[in-house]
Amino acid sequence: MPTITFIGPDNRSERVEADIGESAMLAATKHGLDGIVAECGGNAMCATCHVYVDDQWIARLAAVSDEEDALLDGTASERQPHSRLSCQIKITPELDGLVLRLPERQV
Repeated sequence: MPTITFIGPDNRSERVEADIGESAMLAATKHGLDGIVAECGGNAMCATCHVYVDDQWIARLAAVSDEEDALLDGTASERQPHSRLSCQIKITPELDGLVLRLPERQV
């Protein structure tokens, strides 16, 4: 089972297991992770699951869709070059060890 490490704004890390095919957002909410609000439940409508993808992982992700790109422009914390919505990151075996940083705030 792949694992994802979420690193909070305070640099505290939490590692969670994810099922193949589920989103990083779902893995975070299933484990009660603070820092992912997920108001829309993963429907790419709210941008409250914003994360910063660690440099070594960004190239392994699917491209940002136009919808995700537009939502990232309205995040509560500053959009950065490696900003993504965790609801749009689908877990594959190749993403085992994925590192995602959480922004200061989601709303």
